[in-house]
Amino acid sequence: MQISRAETQHSKPSLIVIMGPTGVGKTDLAIRLAERYGGEIISADSMQVYRHMDIGTAKPSSEERIRVPHHLLDVVDPDEEFNASMFVKMADDVIHLLHGRDKRVFVVGGTGLYLDALLGGLLSAPGADGRLRDSYKRDAAQYGKLYLYERLKSMDTTAAGRIHPNDLVRTIRALEVMEHTGQSIVEIQGEHRFGKNAYDCVKIGLNIDRTLLYDRINDRVENMVANGLFEEVKKLMDMGYDESVRPMQSMIYRNVVSCIRGKQSRQDMVRLIKRDTRHYARRQLTWFKRDTTIKWFAPQDENMISMAANEFV
Repeated sequence: MQISRAETQHSKPSLIVIMGPTGVGKTDLAIRLAERYGGEIISADSMQVYRHMDIGTAKPSSEERIRVPHHLLDVVDPDEEFNASMFVKMADDVIHLLHGRDKRVFVVGGTGLYLDALLGGLLSAPGADGRLRDSYKRDAAQYGKLYLYERLKSMDTTAAGRIHPNDLVRTIRALEVMEHTGQSIVEIQGEHRFGKNAYDCVKIGLNIDRTLLYDRINDRVENMVANGLFEEVKKLMDMGYDESVRPMQSMIYRNVVSCIRGKQSRQDMVRLIKRDTRHYARRQLTWFKRDTTIKWFAPQDENMISMAANEFV
C-alpha cells in the first residue's frame, strides 16, 4: 500500500510523527517505514544534536543513516547552545526542503518539548530574565540544585512532577515563568498546544508493557557500556567537555563522569544509569499521554501503523 503524495508544491507539508519513551523501538520502526515509502527522517531528540556524543545518545548507526537519510543529528558541539527554538527553525527548513522534493517526512524522537514546539508553535511565555536567573543560579551554587527544586515544588507542584530534581535548567525556567506570570509553565504549554498547525500530521505513539520496556532499557545500557560508553565520555573530557557542559549533565553522561572522577564504581554507574533512564521513560510517557490525538501502537504492529499513516493523507 502506497502513501499518497502531495498534489502540488503549495499544499501543506504532511508529517508522520513517531514518538514514545526511550528504548521502545522508534528508530527501528521509522527506518523500516521510511525505506518502504522512500522517506527521510528528522530526529526530534535533544541529545542527538550534539557531535561526539553517539553511544550515550543512542544515535542511529552509520549503516542506518546510509539506509535512510537522517537530519538534525550532529549539528552543534557539546558546549554550544541548542534549544527548542533552534530545533523548530532547523526542522522547518528541512521539512520544506523535503516537501519540495516530494519526499515523505518522518519526525522521530522522544523529546516532547521539541515535538510540541514544532507541531503547536513555540511557547508563549515570558523571555529570559537575566537578573532573576542569576539569582537562582547563585542560590543553586550556594545551597544546591535540590534547594531550588524544593522551592519549585512549593510553588508549582505540577511542573515539579515533570522535572527531574537534577535538571537545573528546566527548574529555573519553571520558577522564572511562575514568578513572572503566576501561572504554571505546564498550564501555558497546555494552552498553546496546536496553535501553530503549520503541518498536517499523524502522531504515532509507541508503547509496550512496562516490564518489557524496562528490560529493554536495562539491556540497552549494558550494550552502551559494552560498546564503549566509558571510553566515549573519557574522550569527551579529554577534548575539554567536562561536567560543566550542559549535555554532560544529562542522566547517562553525568553518571559516567562521576565514575571517571572516582566518585562511584562502574557497577554503581551502570545501576544508576539504568534507574535514571527508567525514570526518564516514565516522564516521557506522562508527557505524551496528555495529547489525546496520539494514536498508540506496539512497535510490532507495523501493518496497523502503516494503515494509520495512510488514512491521514
